[in-house]
Amino acid sequence: MSVVIHEVSHGFVALRFGDKTALYAGRLTLNPLKHLDFFGSIVLPALLVLSHSPFLFGWAKPVPYNPNNLVNKKLGTIMISSAGVLANLFLAVLFGLILRFSLGSVVPQNFISIVSSIVLINLGLAIFNLVPIPPLDGSKILFSLLPSSFFPTVLFLERYSFILIVAFIVFFAGYLYPILTYLFQLITGLAI
Repeated sequence: MSVVIHEVSHGFVALRFGDKTALYAGRLTLNPLKHLDFFGSIVLPALLVLSHSPFLFGWAKPVPYNPNNLVNKKLGTIMISSAGVLANLFLAVLFGLILRFSLGSVVPQNFISIVSSIVLINLGLAIFNLVPIPPLDGSKILFSLLPSSFFPTVLFLERYSFILIVAFIVFFAGYLYPILTYLFQLITGLAI
């Protein structure tokens, strides 16, 4: 559901900036079936789980938007791209505070495990989506801020984005772990 909320947030902010593409596509819904990507939501995660992969990776269908419909193209793109990350951070903080304030009372270990997982998943989604590799949100935010002279670099990154994301996950994703653990501890008061 965190991925669904992430994607729907993009659509609602796009609507706020004048683009109704997600609305017309029926994607402004929390129904997870509308957001499933057969390969990214089912096949790849299942293969990773069955192969006992040390990490789990997947995606939902991106909510469509048309930048040409935006009232303010530059600001709209930045806000739409930021919306998913901010939604995940909001969920992480909300559930993290629930966890933090419930620790003084007697709560079942299952509750702590589930809420901790929700916080970790949302922090992971937020942090990973800020990586500036297309089609991740961080790339759209960064590219909106860069001058047009960077357009050839943007095209190169978009052309090889899948390879770059896989390489990032394999070789560099571990560098995000200290950020994840710090934020988790800051929000929940617990160590991972």
